[in-house]
Amino acid sequence: MSEPRSRRAAREARKATTGGAAAHNPTPRAGRNLYAAIGVGVLLGLIVILSLFLKKEIFVGVAMAAAVIGCVELLRALTHGELHPPAVPTLVSAAAIPLIAYVWGASALAFAVVVAALLTLVWRSLDHPDGMLRDMASGSLIVLYVPALVGFAMLLLAQDDGPQRIVVFILVTICSDIGGYIVGVVAGKHPMAPSVSPKKSWEGFAGSVTACVVGGALGVWLILDGRWWVGALLGALAVVAATVGDLCESMIKRDLGIKDMSNLIPGHGGLMDRLDSLLVVVPVAWAVLTPLVAVT
Repeated sequence: MSEPRSRRAAREARKATTGGAAAHNPTPRAGRNLYAAIGVGVLLGLIVILSLFLKKEIFVGVAMAAAVIGCVELLRALTHGELHPPAVPTLVSAAAIPLIAYVWGASALAFAVVVAALLTLVWRSLDHPDGMLRDMASGSLIVLYVPALVGFAMLLLAQDDGPQRIVVFILVTICSDIGGYIVGVVAGKHPMAPSVSPKKSWEGFAGSVTACVVGGALGVWLILDGRWWVGALLGALAVVAATVGDLCESMIKRDLGIKDMSNLIPGHGGLMDRLDSLLVVVPVAWAVLTPLVAVT
């Protein structure tokens, strides 16, 4: 089936708009404005650290805001594919589910996600029938992709040493990004998934694995006073989850014909472009750390 004319025209217009600026953009082989990316990344990191250790509830608010912004970006991005999931139940779920998970725990999180998905389906069923099934499916996808996964971060946070657990989870994800970035830029030659993410290489993946395993082992040992092999296990599983998360979002964007989810964050694109790996890693971190690392 040929690509719709309107989407093809929009894609050509975006290429024409961005093509002339490429020569003046300090963008390395990994495809980002490095200066802006580093500066904004440091700022976001400071916000996360301060909110974590000043008061847990501040971080809950940050997580709720991130979930809402991520859902807004997805709602807008999906319109490029002629998908229109219901916004009201999706955004209400984005704000409510992380809070419910933090206050009432894992069982409440599971119940809230089911209710949110059903509410999305019912809400859309009351509107016009055109494209109903696609809109229902995309609305449920947003609920499962963003607020449900953010809820796992709230489960980590609710522990007595929750801030430290969040730091370890973020650390292993960052190790995956940095290890893959450095090795991919220096030695990346064999594309991992050229049709989805041309800049991701097997050499970069090897760098991600090494950095993740080392970072996880050190993080669990030094920050959580846990056994080093638990951290190594966390790192090994996290790098797979992070890579899957990155490739899945790349696949969504490629299918929709967009480069970034939005232009909210200079040098990074949209917030979802930064959360893609984190969202998929966090349930893995919760599943590993909860039974294997004692609360301190």
